[in-house]
Amino acid sequence: MKMPFNMKTPFHVAEKGDGPYGLLAILRWVMVVIFVSFGMQKFTPQSAQGIVQFISNSPFISWLSVLGIRGEAYFLGVAELGIAVLLAAGAFSPILSAVSSLLGVITFAITWSFFFTTPGVVKWSWSTDPMAWNLTGEFIFKDIVLLCVCVVLFLASLPRSFIRSRRL
Repeated sequence: MKMPFNMKTPFHVAEKGDGPYGLLAILRWVMVVIFVSFGMQKFTPQSAQGIVQFISNSPFISWLSVLGIRGEAYFLGVAELGIAVLLAAGAFSPILSAVSSLLGVITFAITWSFFFTTPGVVKWSWSTDPMAWNLTGEFIFKDIVLLCVCVVLFLASLPRSFIRSRRL
């Protein structure tokens, strides 16, 4: 079985790119700030209490409830701070750039799923607004943009030969 790219094919780091590719570095550092701020918030009692409804209804992370309210928040806070560190290190290591971006994709895919799994966030209707959400839904809805930013960073980190082989 032939691999679509040679293991010696370099992965990419936006900070070492040229032209518009180099501008992706801005996205990386914005995501570092976002993950640091989200991670720090998880260590507050208010944030720990605020995420209970999401975790308890999630098919992906409801298992965290075994850690208790503060434990699940601490777990997520450490994970988010870890992703921030990996994203920052990804500015210097192409593999860490790809791994950290992929972890960001997973994180925001899970948090965006809360939009659909948390009761009361969205009210579906055929007669009025097709989709109406409350403040919690508005808060979660922004995660689709953050998910897309992480996808862009991930794809930009991959070897160009790998991307080209997927277009054929």
